[in-house]
Amino acid sequence: MASVSNWTARHAHALVSSCGHLARHRLATAFTVIVMGLALALPLGLAVLLRNLHAATGDFSSAIGLSVYLKPQVSEQSARQLLAHLAARPDVASVELITATQALEELRTQSGLGAALDTLTQNPLPNVLAIRPTPAALDAPRLEALRSAVAGAPEVDSVQLDEDWVTRFSAILVLLQRVGWITAGLLALGVIAIVGNTIRLEVRSRAAQIEVTQLVGGSAAFVRRPFLYTGALYGLIAGLIAWGIVEGAHRALAADVARLAAAYGQSFALRGPSFRELAALAVVGIGLGWLGAALASAREIARGAPGRG
Repeated sequence: MASVSNWTARHAHALVSSCGHLARHRLATAFTVIVMGLALALPLGLAVLLRNLHAATGDFSSAIGLSVYLKPQVSEQSARQLLAHLAARPDVASVELITATQALEELRTQSGLGAALDTLTQNPLPNVLAIRPTPAALDAPRLEALRSAVAGAPEVDSVQLDEDWVTRFSAILVLLQRVGWITAGLLALGVIAIVGNTIRLEVRSRAAQIEVTQLVGGSAAFVRRPFLYTGALYGLIAGLIAWGIVEGAHRALAADVARLAAAYGQSFALRGPSFRELAALAVVGIGLGWLGAALASAREIARGAPGRG
């Protein structure tokens, strides 16, 4: 029990000492944590951007479908019979019939060509079936098999598979996600380097104090402990700053994004970083700061004479 109490006291003393050191060097601390915060904010901002893009575009599976254009001579009754036949397929989730009359009326409403369309003696538009595949049939081979089967029906004139834009947009999101991971890794190395260099300078500036501590029997762990807590505090504060930067950007852009969505007849609320991401960022910041401090302090102290390095 006494050993646990001593261990707690030693670490508490190191933590308080580190806090006091940062408070006494406020300007240097501010510069360090701001640079670290900016580095941590970039990958977090990209992650929030990707999450909002996914939310704005919705589930891609609902956007993949087949537009089946029937031959002009196919009646609405025959189109409904084909609809019932296709709806019974196990790879089809739903089928919707857009009649030639409905298509013409929609064209009249949206195109502003009502007067010109009134001069037509007959409806030139075909009946169309909109097919949504089941989630299990969304891979390329099954989609192509479905397209071929539908195109083989005698009532069908042509089939359009609406997946190209989804494939391209998904590829862009995957690319951005990988870029985000690479960026996060590089910036993590940068954070470690920033903390390491800062701790290295601090170890050298306190060389005399370290030598005295070692002469009176202080272990390497005892000497390193305040520097480790200093690095961890750097990381914690930087993580909080990074979250604040991204949250500030979210609040600054939320109204503009909402107005842009409204201009397109949509309702979309920009989502900022979550408190779970705040906790993760704090843990990552502490870990990176601790690692940078451990590498730098171990190297400098192991040299035996930090002040003469």
